[in-house]
Amino acid sequence: MRLTIARLALLAAAALGLASCQSSPKTTPVPSGKSASLLAMEQVAIAAHKCWIASKDPAFKTYQMANELNSYSGTPRFLLVPAKHYGGKPLLVVQAQGNSSRVDAFGPLMNEPLGARIGSDLARWQAGNPSCAAAA
Repeated sequence: MRLTIARLALLAAAALGLASCQSSPKTTPVPSGKSASLLAMEQVAIAAHKCWIASKDPAFKTYQMANELNSYSGTPRFLLVPAKHYGGKPLLVVQAQGNSSRVDAFGPLMNEPLGARIGSDLARWQAGNPSCAAAA
């Protein structure tokens, strides 16, 4: 009987030892998804490309769009640059920062007559309306 109690004690100790070696359940990190700024900029950039560049809008004929949506700085943006000088100084910067869905636009084009149209287009697209023209 004494031998049986010793064996049970040994078996219990072994089971306890094995249980303590078990790793905790692995949890996979939940993907955070896209930031609010990236979601907002994707929506605006798609509409801007469709309405200004792909449609060959005469007001934007002399500009080319440079997308920088995959920015690791948390500031997705796109630029309008001179069509004949892609590496030139941006004439318009449209960006959103961090976890904000607010889109900002700045640059020399915003101070020209085209700036009012750019502002209204961006506001419409940011609000979720992807149309190329404001409703009359």
